[in-house]
Amino acid sequence: MLRWIRQQLGFDPPHQSDTRTVYVANRFPQNGHYIPQRFADNRIISSKYTVWNFVPKNMFEQFRRIANFYFLIIFLVQLMIDTPTSPITSGLPLFFVITVTAIKQGYEDWLRHKADNEVNGAPVFVVRSGSLVQTRSKNIRVGDIVRVAKDETFPVDLVLLSSDRADGTCHITTASLDGETNLKTHFSVPETSVCQSVSQLEALQAVVECQQPEADLYRFVGRITVIQHGEEIVRPLGPENLLLRGARLKNTKEIFGVAVYTGMESKMALNYKCKSQKRSAVEKSMNTFLIIYLVILLFEAILSTILKYAWQAEEKWNEPFYNQKTEQERNSSPILKFISDFLAFLVLYNFIIPISLYVTVEMQKFLGSFFIGWDLDLYHEESDQKAQVNTSDLNEELGQVEYVFTDKTGTLTENEMHFRECSIKGTKYREVNGKLLPEGMTDDSPDGSVAHLIGDEVLFLKAVSLCHTVQISYDQPDLPLGASDPFSHVNGFSSNHMEYYASSPDEKALVEATKRIGVAFTGSRGETMEINTFGKLEKYKLLHLLEFDANRRRMSVILQTPSGGTVLFTKGAESAILPFATSGEIEKTRLHVDEFALKGLRTLVVACRHFSPEEYMDVDKRLTAARTALQQREEKLQEAFDFIERDLQLLGATAVEDKLQDKVQETIEALRLAGIKVWVLTGDKHETAVSVSLSCGHFHRTMNILELLQQRSDNECAEQLRRLARRIKEDHVIQHGLVVDGASLSLALREHEKLFMEVCKNCSAVLCCRMAPLQKAKVVRLLKTSPEKPITLAIGDGANDVSMIQEAHVGIGIMGKEGRQAVRNSDYAIARFKFLAKLLLVHGHFYYIRIATLVQYFFYKTLYDSVYLTLYNICFTSLPILVYSLFEQLVHPHVLQSKPCLYRDIRKNSLLSFRTFLYWTVLGFCHAFIFFFGSYILMGEDTTLMGNGQIALETHFWTWMHHFVTWGSIAFYFIFSLFYGGIIWPFLHTQDMYFVFVQLLSSGSAWFAIIIIVIICLSPDVFKKVLYRHLQPTSTQKSQSLSAPPAQALSCMESLCCYQQGQSGCSRLASLLDQMTGHCKAGASNCHTSSRCNRSWSDTETFYSNDRSILTLSPIEGTRC
Repeated sequence: MLRWIRQQLGFDPPHQSDTRTVYVANRFPQNGHYIPQRFADNRIISSKYTVWNFVPKNMFEQFRRIANFYFLIIFLVQLMIDTPTSPITSGLPLFFVITVTAIKQGYEDWLRHKADNEVNGAPVFVVRSGSLVQTRSKNIRVGDIVRVAKDETFPVDLVLLSSDRADGTCHITTASLDGETNLKTHFSVPETSVCQSVSQLEALQAVVECQQPEADLYRFVGRITVIQHGEEIVRPLGPENLLLRGARLKNTKEIFGVAVYTGMESKMALNYKCKSQKRSAVEKSMNTFLIIYLVILLFEAILSTILKYAWQAEEKWNEPFYNQKTEQERNSSPILKFISDFLAFLVLYNFIIPISLYVTVEMQKFLGSFFIGWDLDLYHEESDQKAQVNTSDLNEELGQVEYVFTDKTGTLTENEMHFRECSIKGTKYREVNGKLLPEGMTDDSPDGSVAHLIGDEVLFLKAVSLCHTVQISYDQPDLPLGASDPFSHVNGFSSNHMEYYASSPDEKALVEATKRIGVAFTGSRGETMEINTFGKLEKYKLLHLLEFDANRRRMSVILQTPSGGTVLFTKGAESAILPFATSGEIEKTRLHVDEFALKGLRTLVVACRHFSPEEYMDVDKRLTAARTALQQREEKLQEAFDFIERDLQLLGATAVEDKLQDKVQETIEALRLAGIKVWVLTGDKHETAVSVSLSCGHFHRTMNILELLQQRSDNECAEQLRRLARRIKEDHVIQHGLVVDGASLSLALREHEKLFMEVCKNCSAVLCCRMAPLQKAKVVRLLKTSPEKPITLAIGDGANDVSMIQEAHVGIGIMGKEGRQAVRNSDYAIARFKFLAKLLLVHGHFYYIRIATLVQYFFYKTLYDSVYLTLYNICFTSLPILVYSLFEQLVHPHVLQSKPCLYRDIRKNSLLSFRTFLYWTVLGFCHAFIFFFGSYILMGEDTTLMGNGQIALETHFWTWMHHFVTWGSIAFYFIFSLFYGGIIWPFLHTQDMYFVFVQLLSSGSAWFAIIIIVIICLSPDVFKKVLYRHLQPTSTQKSQSLSAPPAQALSCMESLCCYQQGQSGCSRLASLLDQMTGHCKAGASNCHTSSRCNRSWSDTETFYSNDRSILTLSPIEGTRC
C-alpha cells in the first residue's frame, strides 16, 4: 500500500526490480495502469559541490579539521565570557582561513564543472517525432533512439538497432574503457537491422528488457521483443549487442541505437570510484602535532588555574586593593568560577595553536601549484598542452610516492605499431623507403622492391597479407554542392585511399607494411580475398578461418589459390609454430626471432602448408564435423586444428615495434633509482603486455619472470603462489618480475591476500593484464591498506583508469587520444608519461621540503597585546616563511633530475618525523625561555628578529624576494610599533602599548639585549647544522656541492650563509669551525677567510639540457653562490 502511494505521488525510487523495461522511442503502452520507470538523466558529474550545497558542505568539511573546530570553540568562548584577549584575535584569522580555503576549493570545483559541461553539452542527434533532432548529450533519455557517426564516441550505453551495413553490424574500439585498441564487431538483431532510415525507426515497435546497471563491462543480459504484423518476436541480447559509453565507432558510416543506461548509470560511470577527500601525509602529521599541542595547552590551562587558586589561598592576594571583586563574583558558584577561569587561561594560551599555519599552508599550496603549469619542461609543443593542477592539496604528496601504478595503452605507448624487420628463409630483411632489403644492403636500387624479390620472398609477403582478419574502409566521396550531411566524417585519405582496421594492432602494421612493399590487400568480397601483387590483381577464395585462441597462440586461413590449389597460411608465436615446422630454415629463424626479441620487438612466425585435393577433403570433413558438434565442440575443434596445423613449411618471421612514448624507458629507470616501484595495470592480452613491459624497461631481460595465469580455483591459485614464494626465496639474488591476469587476481584477493602481497613485495616489477577497471582500483587499495601504508600514485589516460586514479593517494591523467575522462577525475594532468619524472623528482621534492619546514617553523614560532597577537603570526613572521615555502631549492633542479636517488632522502615523511617535530618544539621552548628571562634581565624585547633569523638559517636559495620579506618584516615591525604605540588612536578602547616601544628603543640596554639574545638563540642551531653536515651528511647535502673542485668545495658553514651574489656573511666562523672539527688546517687556502666558494653545477653533469623551469628565479653561475 505504501509503495502504491509513493508511486502515485511520483516518489518511487527508480530501481525496485532486478530488471528494467525500455520502450524503444519511448512509445509507452496506451493504458492507464502503466507507470513509467524513472531513470537517471545523462549528465556526467565529476564535481563535488553545487551552488546550493557549497556553503554548508564546504563548512562541514573545513570544520572537520581539528584546528578550525578548535578556533571556532575559542571564538565562541571569547564571545560568552570575559577573557583577557579580544574575540577578534581568534575570529579574524579563522574567518580568513575559512574564506581563503573556500575560494580555493570553489575555484578547483568550478574547473571540474566546466569540464563536465563540455561533455554534457556535446551535440548529439536523436530520433524524435519522426525526425532527426540535434540536442545536447545531457538531454538524452532512456528509450531515445540515438544516431552516432563514424569516429564519434557513444554518448550513452546503447543497444544496437541498425547500421549502414546490410547485415546490421558495426565495428568499435574500446581503448578508453579496457585499453584494447583492436577492432570489435557488434551486431543488431535481424528484425531491427533493416530499419536504416528515420521513418522506419519511427514505425518500429519494440521493447528491451535487461538487467539493472552493473559495473562489469563484459556482461549484459537482456532480450528485445519486436512486434511485426501483430506478432511478437523475441530475440536474446548479450554483450555483442551493447555499445558502451566512451567506446568509439570505427569503419561504419553511422549506427542507430536505443539508450538503455544513461549518465551515472552507464557502465563507464559505474566503474568510477566514489570521490573521497584525499588528505596528504603532511596534513595527517599536522593533525597529530596539533593534538599534541592541544594536550600541552590543556595542561597549561589546568595548571595555571590550579596555581591561581593556590596563589589566592592567601587572603592578601585573594582580593587585592587594585582588583576588588563585585558582589556577584563573591556569591558565584566555585565550580562555575573554576570553569570560567580555566576557559580564560585556555583563551590566553591558545596562540600556541597556530591558526596562521593553515592560512599559510593554503596560500602556499594554491600559489605553489602554479609552478607546475608554468614549467616549460612539462609543456608538450606538438599538442599545445601544458601540465594542469586540479587539486593543489596534494602538492607535497608528489615527494612521497613509493608505488606507481600505470596503464599501458596510451600511457606508456603511442597506440602505434611499426614494421621494422623480418626473416625470410634464414635471411634478415629490413624495410627502407618502401623496399625490402637484405641485411647489409643499402637503398641503391632505383626500381624499388621488385628487382630483388624472388619466389620465397613473394610467398612470405602473400602469407602475411592474406593470413589475418583485417577489414578495409574507403573514404566516402564528397557530397554535391548544397548537400549537407552532418554525420559524414573524412579521415584524411584520398578517395582512392583505403584504411585498414584489424583485430590486433600487429595485424594492421603487417598488412600496411606489405602494401608499402608491393603486395597490397585490397579487400574481401564475401568469400573472396583480393591482393595486388606488384600491380597484378589476384583473387583467393577463403575456405576456412581457424581463429586465434590463447591456448594455440596462432591463427590460420585455408585458401584456394588462383591456380586452383589449396594452401594453409598460419602465423603465431614462435613456440606455437616452430615445433610443428618440418622444413625451412628453422634454426636460423629461431636465432633471428631471439635477436628481434632482445631489441624489444614483437615477433610472429609465418608458415604454410600445401594440401592435395584428397588431403583437403579430409581437412574439410574434420572441420565441418567439429563445428557442427553439439557435444564437446571446443575439444573437437582443438583436435581438428592440431591435425591441420602440422607438417608446416617455415616461411619466416616478422618483427614489429610497439612504439613507446618518448623517454618512457628512461623515466621508468629514473623512478626505479628513486626507490619507486612501478606496476603496470592493463586490460590488454598477456603476450602484448609482457612484450611492452620488456621493451619499455619495466621488465629486464635478465629478470626472472614469474607467472600467475589462468588459475581456475582457490586451491590451484594458493599452490601456485606458494611455489612462486619458494622460487623467490631460493633465487633471492636474482631480480624477479610477476605477471598476473585478472581472473587469477580475483582468486588471489579472495582468500590469499597476504600470500599474494608477500610475493608482490619481493618482486622488482609487477604486471597485471586483462584487468577490469574496478580490479585496478582494488590492486591500488590493496597496497594502500597494507601494514606499511605506502604512498601510491596512479597514472592513466582512459575512462578505464578513472577508478585507480581516484583510489590512489595521487591520481595523474594523461592528456592523450582516449578522451578526457581520466584528466577530469585526476589530481594532476600531464601530456606525456616522461613528464612524470620531473613532476616527482623535482616538483615533488621541492614541495615536500618547503611545506615540511613551513609546518615545523609555525609550531616553533608560536605574546602580549591583542593586536600584536594577531599580527605577529599573520604579518610579522608569516611572509618570510611563505616566500621560503614557494621558492626554496635545497638542490638545483638539474641535479634532482640527474640523480634520482636523492628522492630517497625525503621518503616516508622523514622531515616530519616525531623526532624532528620534538626538536623544533624544544627549540621553540628554549628560545622562548631565553627571550623571556633574557629580556627580564637585560631589559629588552623583540621576538620578530628571532623568528625571521631562524628562517634565514633554513634558507639555501636566496632571491631578492627572500631579502625583501625577511628584512622587510623586521623593518615593518619597528615601523608599525612606532605608529601603533606612538599615537593615541581614538577608536581603540584601551591602548596598553602607548609609548612603550619608543621608550624601550631609547634604552641602549634594550638594543644590547636584542643582539645578545638573538646570537645566543641561533648559535646552538648553527653548530648543530654544521656538525651534522660534517658527521652525518645526507645525499642531498652532499649533492649541494658535488661538482665543485676539492680546493673550492663548499663548506658546511658556507652553505648556510651563502647569498645570491656570492658574499659570505659568516665565512670567518666557517673557517674556525672547520679547523675545530679537523677538516682543514689553520692557514690553508681553502680555509682562508677571503676564499670564495663557488656553489655551481658543472656542465659535464648529465643534466637535462632542455630544462626551462620557471623555478630558477636567479641564474646560477660559476662565480655565484
